[in-house]
Amino acid sequence: MGDHAAPRVLFVCVQNAGRSQMAAALFNLHAAGRAVADSAGTRPAERVHPEVLAVMREVGIDLESVTPRLMTPELAAGASRVVTMGCGDECPVVSAPVVDWGLPDPTGLALPAVRAIRDEIDARVRGLLTDLVEPKIKRS
Repeated sequence: MGDHAAPRVLFVCVQNAGRSQMAAALFNLHAAGRAVADSAGTRPAERVHPEVLAVMREVGIDLESVTPRLMTPELAAGASRVVTMGCGDECPVVSAPVVDWGLPDPTGLALPAVRAIRDEIDARVRGLLTDLVEPKIKRS
């Protein structure tokens, strides 16, 4: 693998029970080891939201055993990119480039709405992955 590690992305939302969990799981699925994602929350919930478990199961991803965790400076250290989602002023201040995806919170929404959020996250994750791992064309 040489001396540079795979790019690491950190997805952060408030509860780490919806958007950031979906994003990290989808990113890791598509990355297939070329990059890696973690997720965290500024005020983690006790468990991943049931509606999120349901829509992720539909695409073959089981988040049943995943526990939301607290965002810490250590977790952010070494991230190539941090993606925040709806944590506003609570979002962490980190040294990595930060992009905010202003996506709605899926908590308590009907499954079709949660599916739409999942699909939007999926599209954005694929774009982010391309940005991080595709070789940039050098013009001479």
